[in-house]
Amino acid sequence: MQAAAAAIGQQLFIFDVTNAGDIETAFAAFAQRGVGAVIAGASEFFFSNRKQIVALASRYRLPSSFDVRQAVDAGALMSYAPSIADAYRQAGIYVGRILKGEKPADLPVMQSTKFEFVINLKTAKALGLTIPASLLATADEVIE
Repeated sequence: MQAAAAAIGQQLFIFDVTNAGDIETAFAAFAQRGVGAVIAGASEFFFSNRKQIVALASRYRLPSSFDVRQAVDAGALMSYAPSIADAYRQAGIYVGRILKGEKPADLPVMQSTKFEFVINLKTAKALGLTIPASLLATADEVIE
């Protein structure tokens, strides 16, 4: 992510958080530094604290992006994440193969191949953002 930001002339401000209090501190630091958007990392911590992060992003008027669609349901601007339905389908296929006698150790490691892009237009409107039609057309789901 840092290399991609540098390639387009942007600077990342990375703030490591380990507890709910750190989230408040991070957003205060973001405001002080004039950060333009927030990307929450992929972790159980961010998932379990998504409502607090979304609320703070709203309070500080920062667009936020997550790796889980549940955050968009909670008010984040967008998410790009593996399809949970597809992951469950793949897990079911594995269970079936194991029940038919295949050894789990012999099964290949699978990675997600289907990803979903979700945009929350209510949040975009609240932030005063206009999402280009070309971006909306690529979204798997648009929350209005």
